[in-house]
Order: sequence, then C-alpha cells, then structure tokens
Amino acid sequence: MDSVEILSQLDTAAEQYVFPDLNNGYYYAVDARLHAYRDARRWALIVETVGYSPRAGNLTDILHIFGNCLTSGEPGFENADFLDRIDNWDEIEDDDQPETYCGTSIVIRGHRLDVPAEHGEELIDVLRRLIPDHRELLLAEESELRRRIPADLPKIIRLDQWHHPDGELPSESTTFSQLADVLTTGDVKRYAPDIPPNTHWSHWPESGTL
Repeated sequence: MDSVEILSQLDTAAEQYVFPDLNNGYYYAVDARLHAYRDARRWALIVETVGYSPRAGNLTDILHIFGNCLTSGEPGFENADFLDRIDNWDEIEDDDQPETYCGTSIVIRGHRLDVPAEHGEELIDVLRRLIPDHRELLLAEESELRRRIPADLPKIIRLDQWHHPDGELPSESTTFSQLADVLTTGDVKRYAPDIPPNTHWSHWPESGTL
C-alpha cells in the first residue's frame, strides 16, 4: 500500500467519470463530506456528494467509494450508492411549475420538517436551506457508509470541507495527495491544507445546469 497506488486508483476513477465532480451538470450541488479509513494493510475513501437532480426528482446522496478492500463492486459508485433522501417528493414539487416548491413540509428519512420557504420558490434554494439544521439527515449513516467496506476498518479522518479538484486529476490535487499520504502512513498530520476549501455549493455555479 502506497500513495502511488491510491492516487492511481483515484485518477482512473476520474478518467472513467466515477470520481466526484462537484460541478456535475446533472446535479445541483448541495453538500459534501469525505471519510478516510485505514489500517496497516487496507485503505478506503468515501466521498459523499449531496445534489438535487431535476431529472431524477429527488435530493440524492451519492457515495463514491474507493479502496483496496472493497467488499463488493468496483471503485466509484454503483446503483445502490445513490441514496434518495426525500420521502414525499411528489408533494413538494409543483406539478404545474417543475423545479418549484409547493410549500408543504418535507419528509426526510421519516422526519417531517417545516421549512422556512414559500410556495413558488426555486426548489434548489429550498433544499440548500436544509443544510444548517438538518445536514445529518442528508448525509450517510454509518451502516450506509460501511455497505461496501469492511466493518472493522478504522476511520482515520473525516472532512466536512476541503479543496476539491476542479478539472485536474486527483493526483494533481494537494488535498488528495496529502490524503493519500495519510492513508499510507496513518499520520493525520500529513493532511495540512494551505488552500481554502471550496466544497460549499456556491463554488460550483455550473452544477445542475444541463
């Protein structure tokens, strides 16, 4: 296990379009989180990207899963890694005005939430407003994160914000080069970013525009 192996897998994923793209034209960016796991022989990296797809008609947390110890599937994502979060989508989107909010409460994973938003507002604006108070309902639970990685693999780091590649390969990114060193050595001090984070949705204006 070394940094070259890790970055090679991530670069291959980027070339195959299964590495997280926060400017994805099919999903309006809403939120993101990163999880890294390792022991002496194994490593895994999971990047969550929460986004709104008008075509799919939901707010979806996509798990991008990498590692040398996956218990199923290939690096990247598979169908079961797309986790729709809103239970009552048909109630919240206006039939006559697609992508606009009906004004009713939103049910997320069984929790009914009253949202400070008006009928007719853009749905993406309403959904992004969920983040401050209800972020954990949108992001993955431990059982979801562990579906394709070993249950006994220790987590070494979690990031709620970081500087994500924008067009360059992961190996050309300071963030992922440093994370590869963390995964290889187990030394979390190897992650020492000197670039401001850019994972907030406001940094990705092209997301969702296709």
